[in-house]
Amino acid sequence: MAANKNKGVKSKNPPPKKKQRSHLFDGKKRPIKKDEVFDDVSDDHSEEEQLEAADDLLDGDEEVSDFGDASDISDDEDEDDTPLADDFLQGGDDDEERDSGSTSGSGSDSDESDIEEKSRAIDEQRAREEEDAQAEMQMNIKEESDEFRLPTKEELEAEQQRPPDLANLQMRIKDIVRVLANFKELRQEGATRKEYIDQLKMDLGSYYGYNEFLIGVLVDMFPVVELMELIEAFEKPRPTCIRTNTLRTRRRDLADILSKRGVELDQLSKWSKVGLVVYNSHVPIGATPEYLAGFYYIQGASSFLPVMALAPQEKERVVDMAAAPGGKTTYVAALMKNSGLIFANEIREARLRSLTSNLHRMGVTNTIVCNYDGRELPKVLGQNSVDRVLLDAPCSGTGVITKDPSVKTSKSLDDIQKCAHLQKQLILAAIDMVDANSKSGGYIVYSTCSMMVPENEAVIDYALKRRDVKVVPCGLDFGCPGYIRFREHRFHTSLENTRRFYPHVHNMDGFFVAKLKKMSNAKKNPIGFDGSETVEQTQGPKEIHSDEDNVEELEQPIKKQSLKGKKKSLNKNGLPANGKVERGEIGTVESLATSKKRKRKFPSKEEISKVREEKRKAMREKKKEAREDKTRK
Repeated sequence: MAANKNKGVKSKNPPPKKKQRSHLFDGKKRPIKKDEVFDDVSDDHSEEEQLEAADDLLDGDEEVSDFGDASDISDDEDEDDTPLADDFLQGGDDDEERDSGSTSGSGSDSDESDIEEKSRAIDEQRAREEEDAQAEMQMNIKEESDEFRLPTKEELEAEQQRPPDLANLQMRIKDIVRVLANFKELRQEGATRKEYIDQLKMDLGSYYGYNEFLIGVLVDMFPVVELMELIEAFEKPRPTCIRTNTLRTRRRDLADILSKRGVELDQLSKWSKVGLVVYNSHVPIGATPEYLAGFYYIQGASSFLPVMALAPQEKERVVDMAAAPGGKTTYVAALMKNSGLIFANEIREARLRSLTSNLHRMGVTNTIVCNYDGRELPKVLGQNSVDRVLLDAPCSGTGVITKDPSVKTSKSLDDIQKCAHLQKQLILAAIDMVDANSKSGGYIVYSTCSMMVPENEAVIDYALKRRDVKVVPCGLDFGCPGYIRFREHRFHTSLENTRRFYPHVHNMDGFFVAKLKKMSNAKKNPIGFDGSETVEQTQGPKEIHSDEDNVEELEQPIKKQSLKGKKKSLNKNGLPANGKVERGEIGTVESLATSKKRKRKFPSKEEISKVREEKRKAMREKKKEAREDKTRK
């Protein structure tokens, strides 16, 4: 009965399962107790006694299994299940006895500790790898900086004898730029910055195809990093832009029509209300029916800027001194809505055809085309006779290298000086044509597609000293300000109002724009410039005015000086026969000499213009005769 009662009690309670579960996760106390219990049970006791002994042992155990909720399994287990549980427990004891020698212990505690140790080891290994990678990177940087050395003369001579290694040149250019960017830390011992810059000039010239003069000027104008961006920008084409002709259509309508023809385009920018940029086109842009009808003009974005700065008003008299092929002239006419009067001048006869054809195609009706030298326009149109003048002066073209790569090697210092000399004459002529008393005008816009300082800031500074004008803001919200100082040159502070445009910054051709306001019709500038030094500062204003009155004397300044010397000697010979002159009389003699010089009369402008017109007619007649002779033959 006692055995049955025990069986009933054991069947109701789940300690056997609790024994199994607690035994699985208990690895320190139970092995010894279980061995003692099951060694005795196997010899003297029955299965019931074995269960009672196990219950007694488990009753004193305070640990509770995590899987205690599973004890709710049905209590109606048979007595036949207990031998299986015992066998399972005995098998577990055998496994534990095998693993009893392990230091980490058995069960989940040992597994968890192993996982933690492995994860810690992995983290430590990753940290070590990161540290090693950073240290290796620093070592590589140091090795690279230490590895680069300027080539010796022997190495350079050897390179000149064999074909250029472009990969080597490119790597050396990058290394020199990197060293110059952090010169104090990365420079070679004993090497100066000048040596690095000289080597950079040589490498850039040979790699990109620039001559020594042009690459030297660019290196002086820009920092090294910006210089590389500029040179790389010159190697890429600028985006194709078109300007809507507002005399015939609107930009929105034009964009819709061209998009239907397969042209991918978008608005140029916020600063332009008529510009469109073309990304891709399945039809030729210069041969569409809209182009032939004059709905748009293919024009670079930089060419919009001078006309926008000029801002012509309706019913004004405007002069375009270098009009061909007509992009800026047609833009001016569109802004004036075909009112007023435009004089489109072009000195080259060969370019007059393209100018007139574009004017007709774009529907311009308020323009007169003329063929004169820009320096003679004040004598033809009259001084102080127009409201605004646009002077897109002929220049060296150093800002449009993308369109004309020959500029890299064809331009020299003499070319720049010749262009600057011509530009100074043209800007003075432009100022003389403008009426300072104009109610709505009195402005001159000077622009070039050059990046050279002698063609831009130096010309404007020259005009400020020779005429009563001032530099005013261009009305453009973007662009880099002009130079106030460049190397040994110092310019007027108002030149900050001028604007420079670069391909690597504004994604358009290199351009310069300046806007001048004529304050009075006087030729001399009453405003003094303190401390401004330019090349023309040594020239006297009297000589310059005489040069303007007679252009032929500009070409022979040396003869003028010799003639002056002769006149002085004649005046000295005209003294009394004894040749003695008192100190008080010296001033009177000099004053007489200067008065005679002032009384000297030059030919009038009308006479000069008549003589020149006669010469031109004679030249034209000769050309016609030569053509007729060729046709007869």
